Amino acid sequence: MSDEVAAGFVRVRLDLSYDGSAFSGWAKQAGGRRTVQGEVEDALRTVTRAGDATYDLTVAGRTDAGVHARGQVAHVDLPGELWAEHREKLLKRLAGRLPKDVRVWEVAEAAEGFNARFAALWRRYVYRVGDRPGGVDPLLRNHVLWHDWELDVDVMDAAAKSLVGEHDFAAYAKKREGATTIREILDFGVRRRGDGVVEIEVRADAFCHNQVRSMVGALLFVGDGHRGPDWPRKVLDAGVRDSAVHVVRPHGLTLEEVAYPADELLAARNKEARNRRSLPHGGGC
Repeated sequence: MSDEVAAGFVRVRLDLSYDGSAFSGWAKQAGGRRTVQGEVEDALRTVTRAGDATYDLTVAGRTDAGVHARGQVAHVDLPGELWAEHREKLLKRLAGRLPKDVRVWEVAEAAEGFNARFAALWRRYVYRVGDRPGGVDPLLRNHVLWHDWELDVDVMDAAAKSLVGEHDFAAYAKKREGATTIREILDFGVRRRGDGVVEIEVRADAFCHNQVRSMVGALLFVGDGHRGPDWPRKVLDAGVRDSAVHVVRPHGLTLEEVAYPADELLAARNKEARNRRSLPHGGGC
């Protein structure tokens, strides 16, 4: 699959953040639903006076409805003359046009071989949970899930560590036709902040649909004593969806960071990420 930038166009990288509370996810949808992609593309078209032209964004990680992002990355291919005309003032103009629940922090010409989705080395998410009997701080309510059972963070952390590595995560994913559920989790851990909020942090090369929220659901059952610490790994090894694993609500989840290799390695990573994966023993789907 070729990813060459068309002649006369420039690939532009955008670093952005958004509060997902009022969005129907990242990706544009039929029916006029409000999405992050739609808002940013509309703002780009307006501030560059592009008229009826549409310049589609490619994103590092498609977040679901209600999920937030602090370190999202996207790219767009713009005509060279349009980029040259607007590059100096584009960031400030976007700030004036975009709604307050989405911000673009940096706009820059991307290095050769850059692709926001396929060149990414890993994505890091954090899910935040409050287990105080009285509920969640009202100022954090749109970003922290309330769990009405006390959580044992040490037990949750041990269970999370059992899922690290490359596995077929079919048991924790909403399967998509023709897509693999093999992923590599690089780090997975649980900690409690000084204010009592529990943070479940996971870093992986990529994630399946609903994977993070399903794994968090399993860890919560471990943390509140409904399941033993070995249960999440047993679910993984079984390879099928377990009705006891709940997909937790989206508002506690934030995409915190996306990492990319050095510029000279972008093209190689871009190509590698497109290869269909399988496990050494022939697993996968």
